[in-house]
Amino acid sequence: MRFVTKAIHVGEEPDLREGSSGDVAVPIHLSTTFARKDVEKPTGGYEYSRTSNPARDALEKKLAALENAEFGLAFASGMAAESTLLLSLLKSGDHVVACDDLYGGTRRLFRDVLQNFVEFTYVDARNPENVKKAIQGNTKLFWMETPTNPLMRLCDIEAIAKIAKKKNIVTVIDNTFMTPCFQKPLDFGADVVVHSTTKYLGGHSDVVGGAIMLSNETLYKKIKFNQNAVGAVPSPFDCFLVVRGIKTLRLRMERHDENARALARYLESHPKVKKVYYPGLPSHPQHELAKKQMSAFGGMLSFEIKGTAEDAKAFLGRVKIFALAESLGGVESLIEHPALMTHASIPEGERKRIGITDTLIRVSVGTEDIEDLLGDLEQALG
Repeated sequence: MRFVTKAIHVGEEPDLREGSSGDVAVPIHLSTTFARKDVEKPTGGYEYSRTSNPARDALEKKLAALENAEFGLAFASGMAAESTLLLSLLKSGDHVVACDDLYGGTRRLFRDVLQNFVEFTYVDARNPENVKKAIQGNTKLFWMETPTNPLMRLCDIEAIAKIAKKKNIVTVIDNTFMTPCFQKPLDFGADVVVHSTTKYLGGHSDVVGGAIMLSNETLYKKIKFNQNAVGAVPSPFDCFLVVRGIKTLRLRMERHDENARALARYLESHPKVKKVYYPGLPSHPQHELAKKQMSAFGGMLSFEIKGTAEDAKAFLGRVKIFALAESLGGVESLIEHPALMTHASIPEGERKRIGITDTLIRVSVGTEDIEDLLGDLEQALG
């Protein structure tokens, strides 16, 4: 099956047996527990909805299929997925190498929750040699975003995965920005893919969720055990919403990408814009790598406005169609100020060292009419 067919059908094959209803869309199974005829054998394999639920099973099968993975696991949020993954793969005293330009929530998890147990080293992962040089005797994990949030930097997944395999290190790639529609990290040698399904996979800003996809059965069993033991699982209704969102993922991603390319070109030529960060622009320093490991460039971009932080805030106060809001990946366009919003938990000195300036603006480009989006930016820039 090809991508779009998988997105629509996997996990939702109608049950046409006698007495079954033949649902085309996956039903929402709200029951918390499941009755059985045999004390030793759960009916249909279901016991309790924290452990498994038909709606979650459908979502997890679909997630795995999209990333060309053997296994998929769904969680109550992206952070729940990350926390359960790290709990499953690391022990006290282990070391992680991570890219320095990370989502603020991930950085907060590493710094404020796990730092007392696990050691973290942050590197500019655009150069795989920086990752290699950071390896220690206790290094167990590489954690990478590509593109990064919010500076749209790329890491060479294949090169980093090769370094990891030589040292028996697990490579984790956050693929939230690109989705499996435009990038498949497992195909380039990564071991684990994580997603905030809140974003593009759900796609409509109405559900919070997370996901892990992988093909290593040993790792899967560890994570699956902790998924149940920790219990940070999505509700059946949340699973239904993500399943429904995935069905239109390709259609939405193509429009996100088309609109983002147009906005990036417009912003790059605007006299009040200092710099644009978008892998689809030939001016992006890693444009060739983007073309190698991504089939398109997605709907996320950032740019620096000329002037001061006050100028940036004034611009954000003038937009009308773009909603000034955190999160991303919905059909509506969102715009935000990373230093004051999504990445405010990162100390100011560290933010500026990475490149998150007070005039940096991040945009989640939606699927609206492109002329309306361009017009809104034009009137806001003045």
